[in-house]
Amino acid sequence: MTPRPPFPPFDENTARQKVQAAEDAWNTRDPEKVSLAYTEDSVWRNRDQYVVGRAEIVKFLTQKWERELDYALRKELWGFRGNRIGVRFQYESHNAEGQWFRSYGNELWEFSDEGLMRRREASINDRPIAESERWIFGKRPEAEHGKEFPIF
Repeated sequence: MTPRPPFPPFDENTARQKVQAAEDAWNTRDPEKVSLAYTEDSVWRNRDQYVVGRAEIVKFLTQKWERELDYALRKELWGFRGNRIGVRFQYESHNAEGQWFRSYGNELWEFSDEGLMRRREASINDRPIAESERWIFGKRPEAEHGKEFPIF
């Protein structure tokens, strides 16, 4: 297992670094790369699904990004304590028929001493939007790291 700094316990700066690193990784849409930030036995609850272990994470993300096309994500630190971080997020994607969605949610993360996420719980809601309502386009510019995003 390759350690992933920063390591817990988190302070505000290191928690923000973890959140930005997660946003950057997920915006690659590379399931293998993303999976390396999680422990071998990481446990996820994502909406109504349970995912356990890196192999399942790769499978889950592969299927996700086959459905959620042109996926682009923003994450924001909500809170932190010890080895836990709370995040709110929004992402936009469209389906094969061209319908765009903005998905809103909250995540609770728990990390190992090596800085790998061992638990992820995500609650997510989707809202259909017109393409003209989009505001998330690809990776966040570095000048906008750490900035809040609109609620709606």
